[in-house]
Amino acid sequence: MKKLICFVISIVLVPGFSFASFASDSSLDNAKKAQLASRVKTGVARLGAGKSAVVRVALYDKTKYYGYITEIGAESFVVADAKTGATAPILYSEVKGIKGRNFSTGARIGIGIAIAAAVGIILAIVKSRDNEEGPGCVRTAQVGVPCPAGCVCIQ
Repeated sequence: MKKLICFVISIVLVPGFSFASFASDSSLDNAKKAQLASRVKTGVARLGAGKSAVVRVALYDKTKYYGYITEIGAESFVVADAKTGATAPILYSEVKGIKGRNFSTGARIGIGIAIAAAVGIILAIVKSRDNEEGPGCVRTAQVGVPCPAGCVCIQ
């Protein structure tokens, strides 16, 4: 009789504990989604709006958007399609993933410095090749006047 009572109690309690774990998993999922939504909101605000704020957005319903951000709101943002220009409002809570492209001011300065350095190196190489090709000046030789350094005096 004791075995039967223990068996009945275990059958009643075990499913209850397993459903409780499922319920807590959904609350964890909701917390993760809320945290992701706040990160998306921060990232969208950092990118800003305009044609330079290009994004690729994936939603939980497997819809994907590629375009630029036209408007930023408290609960949503609007993405305009890169090809057609059609706009789509997107809630932050619907976003599963987002990737954005927008250079910060520091990145733009770094790129400018790199380009200037490359131009300087190229000019230095070209100038050094000019010196290797031949003398910088050619003069006619004069009696009693020495030929200056770097020049060729022709008689």
